[in-house]
Amino acid sequence: MQKESKIYVAGHRGMVGSAIVRELKRNGYHNLVTRTHAELDLTRQADVERFFAEEKPEYVFLAAAKVGGIAANSAALADFMYLNMTLEMNTIHAAWQNGVKKLLFLGSSCIYPRLAPQPMREDCLLTSALEPTNEAYALAKISGLKYCEYLNRQYGTDYISVMPTNLYGPGDNYHPENSHVLPAMIRRFHLAKEQGLQEVTCWGDGSALREFLYVDDLAQLCLFLMQNYSGNETVNAGTGKEITIRELAETVAAITGYTGRIHWDTTRPNGTPRKLLDVSKAAALGWTYRTELKEGIRLAYNDFLNHTEWQQQ
Repeated sequence: MQKESKIYVAGHRGMVGSAIVRELKRNGYHNLVTRTHAELDLTRQADVERFFAEEKPEYVFLAAAKVGGIAANSAALADFMYLNMTLEMNTIHAAWQNGVKKLLFLGSSCIYPRLAPQPMREDCLLTSALEPTNEAYALAKISGLKYCEYLNRQYGTDYISVMPTNLYGPGDNYHPENSHVLPAMIRRFHLAKEQGLQEVTCWGDGSALREFLYVDDLAQLCLFLMQNYSGNETVNAGTGKEITIRELAETVAAITGYTGRIHWDTTRPNGTPRKLLDVSKAAALGWTYRTELKEGIRLAYNDFLNHTEWQQQ
């Protein structure tokens, strides 16, 4: 990509999309095209095709998605599959129709089998069953990355995909019901501190292992891959480090200043027992993460404190 290249960032108001926009601007890319959901509904095929025909972007970062944690995914399986699959297919197909030079598709580590060998390599995709609680979302993301692969194989396009681990950071979703685990904990422990609660309840038994990547680190990798990688196989994005949910809760409690008890509700699901990505491929290409978890959580908590609307829900 050249500094003057026309670049479309789909989902620029989301946590990932906004981080990609920040990274592009930091690196001198100034010809950026964005649309809000109100301006362009990516699930409407005719509207997407019209947008690409009129704007003719040269490069695309596809970060738009309907996302959520275990509760949100379990409650809206059909919505997560339909909306994600539709917006992906419409965007990727219109990009191909209009000669986009390169497209980067953002997936998720939940595409890998529930009991995949750890750490999870890119080639373990579709080798066994998915985690039931987010199967619909995973199937949609698998379809998107496979469509990129098939376009490459059939038409010679240069469409790549990156599969990030659990993300967090500025612009995260702190909704009380449909947020992911880390932002949900930030909100819960902050409010418990403010309200003087003696106990905070967390789901499961705390034994599940998770990996977390600061979103600005992912954005740096996305730009790096657009400049340095072409291939049909996806690229994992993570730290190669994991932490138990129990340790995560204790860390978030300490950073937010909550000193009460943590109760584990074992009637609630743990989700996938372990989800650690093998990041050797990205490392071999020359990339590694920058932000350690404790520092990243501090930065995320400061972002939460600067968005008072989340604290009032």
